[in-house]
Amino acid sequence: MIPNFIIQLLNPKTDDRYFEYKYNEYLTIQKEGFAAQYTFPFAQKLCIGNGLDVGCNRKEWSLLGSVPVDISFENGYHAMNLPSNINRDDRNWDYIFSSHCLEHLNDWTGVLDYWWDNIQEDGLIYLYLPDYSQEYWRRWNNRKHVNNLRPNELRDYFNHKGCQKVFVSQVDLYNSFTVVAFK
Repeated sequence: MIPNFIIQLLNPKTDDRYFEYKYNEYLTIQKEGFAAQYTFPFAQKLCIGNGLDVGCNRKEWSLLGSVPVDISFENGYHAMNLPSNINRDDRNWDYIFSSHCLEHLNDWTGVLDYWWDNIQEDGLIYLYLPDYSQEYWRRWNNRKHVNNLRPNELRDYFNHKGCQKVFVSQVDLYNSFTVVAFK
């Protein structure tokens, strides 16, 4: 009779709920795209009023109630060319939500400066970003990523901007973190 552990070694069970990348294991949901869905419950509590979802990739992936903005939409709007809020005299937005977008942009500080100027005085910027802990999302493994942003780096940036309050989460099971900055 062949011992059980030998049978398992010869016929390893595959589990499609997780995968291995460079000797680390990650949940398969990270390969599916649409990262924003994992932060929507929090974002929908904070992103109230008229706002944008920048970099949503698909309109159906945008935060409920937001105006979707993505370079792929062919309407001329993108991270550095936002539409005006026609509901306000100053044309500014109540919030800007963005998930897994900044890591693709060469000048993330320039982008955040621009977004900061396009939210109203009591508005907020809500970011959901990939964490360095996920090997594949590091820029030398994923050439679409030009930045590896860190939670403390973003906290420091927003504090430098004079934010009222900045909240930074821990890393979640999507190997991502959230930053909420109140102007």
